[in-house]
Amino acid sequence: MRARRRHLAVAALCTAVAVALTGCAVTGEGQARPSGVSADIGAIRLVAAERTATFTAPGKTLKPGMKGAAVKALQTRLTELGYLPGKIDGRYGGATQTAVWAFQKVQGIKPTSTVATKTWRALENPVAPKVLVPGGKPDRAEVNLTKQIMVLYRGGQVKLITHISSGSGIPYVEYAVWNGVRTKFTGDARTPTGNYKTTWRRSGWHKSYLGQLYNPIFFNGGIAFHGALSVPLYPASHGCVRLPMHVAEILPGLLGTGVPVHVRGKFVR
Repeated sequence: MRARRRHLAVAALCTAVAVALTGCAVTGEGQARPSGVSADIGAIRLVAAERTATFTAPGKTLKPGMKGAAVKALQTRLTELGYLPGKIDGRYGGATQTAVWAFQKVQGIKPTSTVATKTWRALENPVAPKVLVPGGKPDRAEVNLTKQIMVLYRGGQVKLITHISSGSGIPYVEYAVWNGVRTKFTGDARTPTGNYKTTWRRSGWHKSYLGQLYNPIFFNGGIAFHGALSVPLYPASHGCVRLPMHVAEILPGLLGTGVPVHVRGKFVR
């Protein structure tokens, strides 16, 4: 009996010390969070045992063009965490590369196509993307211009995290034939910050006066989420939010009309 009481006392002491050190309160679901703060605020460290099966990194350095079991493990883990590496086929192609970029940016790792020690360690103990709008609608899209990522929430849970390329901020002058007339178009190539909602959309390739947009979903006048053949590691669009093609392929089925879109931050070159 004494041994049992001593064991319970030690356990209680350990719990108290842990709470004191982290400044956290334990929720009914067993997840620790800052007292008085909702569970989705800030960069919450994910516990692999809670969200997915425990992951042990293969440790092999990977680069685009490689294939094999280690690549398949990478693709599987990225998918578990909400990143989209494309088909889980053990081939390190462009879709997997953009998912790696998105993951690295969320983890605070300088994006690179190489998956080495730092990225593998982060995959074992990942951090969730920072919530830009605490208390936002359960279904919403958050565009982080600083990190150049978009996070889609469904039912209050992260459904998708993707690499993006937003407005370059470089004023443009473009000429295009529009309604049969050669027309001059100018703009500042910004993706404005603010709160918006998804409006109209088109399926497949849609011709705009500034180029071709794949599966566009508009949310701020002529500014849309859309697939593009070029989604570089820097803002490069006329103002739209470019997405990797494989993400744009499925996004219309995940993002309805009238869904809030929150755009925050500023990219520093």
